[in-house]
Amino acid sequence: MSPRTHPCGIVEARTRLATAAAYLEVAELVLGEASEAEFSNVAAGLAVLAGIAASDAICCARLKRLHRGNNHRESAELLESATPNGKSLAATFLRLLDIKDAAHYGVVTVTPTKAADAIKWANRLVDAARTEVER
Repeated sequence: MSPRTHPCGIVEARTRLATAAAYLEVAELVLGEASEAEFSNVAAGLAVLAGIAASDAICCARLKRLHRGNNHRESAELLESATPNGKSLAATFLRLLDIKDAAHYGVVTVTPTKAADAIKWANRLVDAARTEVER
């Protein structure tokens, strides 16, 4: 097993799915309060965290391991191998990661449209995680 992965199973998958769903729910609420420009960054940042947790849930449910490391892009490779539609899920995950720095650390505001896109992408990953955890 790679030093950048950690063993996990269905219990951890359920925990990560619950976390992903919570991040996503709050992201949607925050975006609804987008009267303040910085709320878009917060919503997008929460969507990114939801996507990371959903990816972990999928990998725990299917591969019995999840990525551990600072480079979340490496976890996209693991996600790609986790399911038959892993390539598509990994592409969605990478779209989320493309806005991570701007959402979490940037001085440039993420637009409400981009934040809404991030929530849509996170929803796709959370839905896939639900399917994998419940199968």
